[in-house]
Amino acid sequence: MEKKASESLVMMTELVLPNDTNNFGNLMGGRLMYWMDIAGALSALKHCAAPVVTASVDNISFETPIKIGNVVHIEAKVTRAFKSSMEVHLQVWGEDAIQQFRYKSNEAFLTFVALDPNGKPKAVNTVVPETPEEIKHFEGALRRRQVRLILGGKLKPEDALELKALFTKDESK
Repeated sequence: MEKKASESLVMMTELVLPNDTNNFGNLMGGRLMYWMDIAGALSALKHCAAPVVTASVDNISFETPIKIGNVVHIEAKVTRAFKSSMEVHLQVWGEDAIQQFRYKSNEAFLTFVALDPNGKPKAVNTVVPETPEEIKHFEGALRRRQVRLILGGKLKPEDALELKALFTKDESK
């Protein structure tokens, strides 16, 4: 079965309270990663209509800190599905609601695996990208997956054909 990427969209909003911050009044990275994991899981769940577990988290670089009293907006959407796993792209913005200023905080890709009632991996719906951004993320997902599998020791670098294609010249042209 196919599902549009847009059908998995989740928008999550949180207010940064004192208990969420470090000594500098900035949102703690661990708290933000916790919220991102929840938003990503909800997006994956919407896509596959099954319980999901987090399989991997790609690099998360914090571009701009989010201050106490600011609002956090997290947008999550499935970019591509494989056999039982789904890659979810997350974008995070901070917002000073009083000054009416919104700024990008970070983004990341998380991978989730769908589970059947016995807790075993379950096949998931394929993703149909529609917008230029969805298509770009869909097309890059296989390369990102191969990097994850290599780093996790589940794929030999020489077997990563999508990655090889980026670094080798096709002499037949």
